[in-house]
Amino acid sequence: MSRIYDCSPPITQSLAVWPGDTPPSRNVLMDMTRGDNLTLSSLNATVHLGSHVDGANHYGVNSPGVDEWDVERFWGPCVVLDVDVGPDRRVKLESVPTELPAERVLLKTGSFQDVENFNEHFAGLSPDIIHRLADGGVRLVGVDTPSVDLFESKALETHNACLERDVAILEGLVLKNVPVGRYEISAVPLRLVGFDASPVRAVLRSLD
Repeated sequence: MSRIYDCSPPITQSLAVWPGDTPPSRNVLMDMTRGDNLTLSSLNATVHLGSHVDGANHYGVNSPGVDEWDVERFWGPCVVLDVDVGPDRRVKLESVPTELPAERVLLKTGSFQDVENFNEHFAGLSPDIIHRLADGGVRLVGVDTPSVDLFESKALETHNACLERDVAILEGLVLKNVPVGRYEISAVPLRLVGFDASPVRAVLRSLD
């Protein structure tokens, strides 16, 4: 029997965002507990919120926004791999198999466990990994960290490798309770025209 895993953190005012970015807040415009006929609220937050898909224009000048990704990249078979290398280190090429059974790969680093306290020492990915994955037909890479690059990286080598190889990026996943294996993923971004990212509700269904 298949099992469902919710891989997105709860969106609350306590959710950590990248330092200097906009944390989530809710403005209640109407409230039935105050006598209004319905409840109505607005959300103010970064679009790089919790589990989210980057638009290529987040790291590439004049590149497409998040709305221009094809939906099928974010819905279908995927594989979860354990690539724990410790803090402040890039996952190396040898951590990723040469051949993978899916076009979508989620990498479990275990280096960003507390979603309410921002940890600058999370692991990143080597750009070589992106090239290997792309050579094998991978079109989506997901990580359990706020970025595929290290926190201190300004050159964003791995983001740029994704841009070069047309690999979409899914960041901010919660994978600590997800076993290594094969899954079906649903993590479709909102159609935010021209935006540089979109929050997603990332869900996995086991296939093994």
